[in-house]
Amino acid sequence: MPQHHEQVSDASSPHHEIVTLLNNVEQLENMLEETRMAAETSIRKLPSLSGLRHRRNPLEDNPYFHPSNGFYITPSDVILAQVAYDLSAQSQSRVAYHRAGPRREIMYEPSAVKAAIVTCGGLCPGMNTVIRELVVGLWELYGVREIYGIPAGYRGFYSMEAVKLDPKAVHDWHKKGGTVLATSRGGFHLQKIVDAIHLNGYNQVYIIGGDGTMRGAVEIFKEISLRKLEVGITVIPKTVDNDVGIIDRSFGFQTAVEMAQEAISAAHVEAESAVNGIGLVKLMGRSTGHIALHATLSSRDVDCCLIPEMDFYLEGKGGLFEFLEKRLKERGHAVLVVAEGAGQEMIPRNESQKQERDESGNAVFLDVGVWFKSVLKAWWEREHPDELFTVKYIDPTYMIRAVPANATDNLYCTLLAHSAIHGVMAGYTGFVPGPINGNYAYIPLEEVAQTKNQVNTSDHKWAWVRSVTNQPDFETNVKC
Repeated sequence: MPQHHEQVSDASSPHHEIVTLLNNVEQLENMLEETRMAAETSIRKLPSLSGLRHRRNPLEDNPYFHPSNGFYITPSDVILAQVAYDLSAQSQSRVAYHRAGPRREIMYEPSAVKAAIVTCGGLCPGMNTVIRELVVGLWELYGVREIYGIPAGYRGFYSMEAVKLDPKAVHDWHKKGGTVLATSRGGFHLQKIVDAIHLNGYNQVYIIGGDGTMRGAVEIFKEISLRKLEVGITVIPKTVDNDVGIIDRSFGFQTAVEMAQEAISAAHVEAESAVNGIGLVKLMGRSTGHIALHATLSSRDVDCCLIPEMDFYLEGKGGLFEFLEKRLKERGHAVLVVAEGAGQEMIPRNESQKQERDESGNAVFLDVGVWFKSVLKAWWEREHPDELFTVKYIDPTYMIRAVPANATDNLYCTLLAHSAIHGVMAGYTGFVPGPINGNYAYIPLEEVAQTKNQVNTSDHKWAWVRSVTNQPDFETNVKC
């Protein structure tokens, strides 16, 4: 019967020493690579409150949480701003942001917290969800009991009575569109706002707003810092247009795209049911065309998508009229989607209209949809005076803004609100919470306020739009 001898490794054998040496070399190379990456990574510094005392996080005693290894975020946990790199490049600098989430220690005594929540600017699906989750999160996660809603935007700090909030008061707010607190544009008086924050004893301020609101929040943060007030300031980014930079997307955007498709579908039915019918849909997007772009890609009924980032022209070879005439001959109908900021420079204005500004200081746009409808009719009457032609214009702006958030945006609003709470309770201030490449981070407020998220008409996504619609490449045609 054959005998089996167990082979015993000799720890002192040359082979074992070589393997050990190779492992050590590999570990050393990994350490050097990590050191090199750390040296090439620029971590954006977050402002923090220095006059507060470290305290044990009450989540340790929360029956719904079981903190374990990895539960609490440490200062070395970061999120890279960019995840795709060219490995052939010799040296590449990396930008990173502190990761969002609960810290092992907090800087506020929950019983001493007096939090203020304010909504500013235009309506957006999900605003009430953010308010609700801020209230419930502060109450249930950290035991905060003094939570107040500021009515009517920034002006509410100094001109209106705050509303006491608790989980019972806000329990069904996520099912409602708009903002129960009410909102407004303008009303930004820096000294009055900061005076009110100080006099009312607010030491945490949660601001829900878009780019204009953020610029105001930067001023509030600077004034509070100048006065050496221990007040945490954070902004939850809100813009249905999805024009806030750095973060992956703004809340309410996916709901807006979903609702926009319903308008496009209606325009398609109207156009298809008419002789030489054009369905014209105006979608939100003052300076960026993300809603128009994503709704076009999702719908597949759109024949031409016009956005603020792209110049276009009407007359002549390769122009919009030539394209639409060809489309009508081939199919008998066409659907045109235009973002509100597209073609504004083409609309005739008098001197008064050129100078007009809204309460936030933005130039007042004329209705590009109404203008488009008139120029389309004039073009057809000029070129085909005896033929039938119909333009059905649909503007779903206020329907989209006013609806409750869908399931995806509701979940997103909860994560944003909780991220904001964890950051403020940890003593950070002057920051914006948001996802970067799918991971939640804290971004310095001033950096976000200075950054725009615009459609890149040179990238693959815009090429995809053109392949779906078969619309002209207006910019190339102009150069030719």
